[in-house]
Amino acid sequence: MSSLSPRWDLTPCDETAATSLADALNVPPIVARLLCQRGLSDAEQASRFLNPALDQLHDPLALADMPIAVERILAAIARKERIAIHGDYDVDGVTSTVILRRSLELLGADVRHFIPERLKDGYGLQPAAIERLHAEGVALIISVDCGIRGADAAMRARELGVDLIITDHHEPDESLPPALAVINPKRHDCPYPDKYLAGVGVALKLVQALCARTGRQQLLPGFVKVAAIGTLADVVPLVGENRVIAKIGLDLLSKGPHKIGLRSLLDVCGLTGKTIDSYHIGFMLAPRVNAAGRMSTPDIATRLLLASDEALAEEVRLLAMQLDAENVRRQEEEAEILAAAKKLVQTDPEIGARSVLVVAGEGWHRGVIGIVASKLVDAFHRPAIVLSIEGEVAHGSCRSISRFDMLSALERAGHLMIRFGGHKQAAGLAIDARRIRELRLAVNAVADETLGPEDLMPRLRIDADLSFRTISGAVAAGVTALAPFGAGNPRPVFAARRVEIIDGPRKLKERHLKMALKQDGRIFRAIAWRAAERHDYLAEHKAALDVAFSLEQNEYNGETFVELTLADVRAAAGAAVV
Repeated sequence: MSSLSPRWDLTPCDETAATSLADALNVPPIVARLLCQRGLSDAEQASRFLNPALDQLHDPLALADMPIAVERILAAIARKERIAIHGDYDVDGVTSTVILRRSLELLGADVRHFIPERLKDGYGLQPAAIERLHAEGVALIISVDCGIRGADAAMRARELGVDLIITDHHEPDESLPPALAVINPKRHDCPYPDKYLAGVGVALKLVQALCARTGRQQLLPGFVKVAAIGTLADVVPLVGENRVIAKIGLDLLSKGPHKIGLRSLLDVCGLTGKTIDSYHIGFMLAPRVNAAGRMSTPDIATRLLLASDEALAEEVRLLAMQLDAENVRRQEEEAEILAAAKKLVQTDPEIGARSVLVVAGEGWHRGVIGIVASKLVDAFHRPAIVLSIEGEVAHGSCRSISRFDMLSALERAGHLMIRFGGHKQAAGLAIDARRIRELRLAVNAVADETLGPEDLMPRLRIDADLSFRTISGAVAAGVTALAPFGAGNPRPVFAARRVEIIDGPRKLKERHLKMALKQDGRIFRAIAWRAAERHDYLAEHKAALDVAFSLEQNEYNGETFVELTLADVRAAAGAAVV
């Protein structure tokens, strides 16, 4: 629950279309409404959304340059040429590397991988890495989750006689790198219908094409469950193929069986035997995989996920524990930097009075500044750029709100930077440390042109009013069927008016609040995460509150029951104070 009081925006819906869809699919009216609000008023489309299957994946050969890439890879395998996969150090890049390496090994390839280290090698596909791999006898390099802006690296590969296949999902420049093949659905000339695959989604399409060409389609589900981790961690829209990958992958992660590496990772996360959902990936599993690249070397996570030999159980267990320890260290660094960044926002008018928050600190750990930027956005509902100053250069991570295109703003200020790249909502940059103030002025000039006060107001999307009397097991199950939730498919939030707290609120672990809510004779247990500071407000207005909430289905002693997770609360209009 946000400490900033958001404005509640009720999402409109075509009620006639919702009624028609409820009849066609035989689902509760509220579920049909949710589908219509997500652009799924067509019964066939909605049914495919509710029942994702691998046969809904598009033909991978529809991706530009995919046929060229498949032919070159199969030729390399036939000629026993050495292949290298060049990954990236985040979860998306690690999982991309893992599924492509594993698939090539199963096809008999001589394959290795290289993932740059954040502090030593920098970001993306670099000429130095091409030279290093060439020196190791590599004839074919395949990039995953990087390379679309790696023109210099592609030129170096061409000079050395190394074939380069780029697979990526980031925004391309006006011209593509001069590689043998460039596979990216965001290519301006690419007809592929799904434009928003994660990097691991693009890698999976290459795996899918290779499996189809070699008659190994039965291998695909094993790669989908690893691709689901990267897809959910990269916060891409969970619609189309991303939904298929995420939903089926989560089911496979929950059911098992798994190789020793993935099994050890799930075990250290406390997820063994549990039904795994997007929350578990986003807040438990992905942070541990990410911690390797943030705090030390991403190869820890890569080796762990590649491990398949049961005889190495003890070594694999130690790798999993190392990831866990790195995640604890990451949390400590993050908390320290976040506190310093918030203090700058709150005490320096040149920073805090701006629409885009640009904060910098000497020696801030580059591995966590992206998370800090995200948390500043959550705390202040403004775009944020967090920079780590290291000598004469500052390295930055950028995160944005939905109404501000961060990449476009950086392009407008491109003359100030050494390099930059990314997406509309998340980007990275490097800049001469002496030009940080110029950067702050430049991006805020763009923000002043494009953002108004309304854009900087926190908003809470309300899908529908839902009285307690209409909440049933069928409604809760219908809402759950829309999962996994995330970007492009937000968790439904409902509003109930004039609700009474009849038990509580009670603090839980000094951070959360538990309570029992009553409306029209119906009582539900509810929890408000990270809302302890609102205890007194709830206690004061407990006789009549409007509550915004999501529905959760939980199990206890073999029974399923519905609980509410509170997104926000406010005093009901005209209510008396307790």
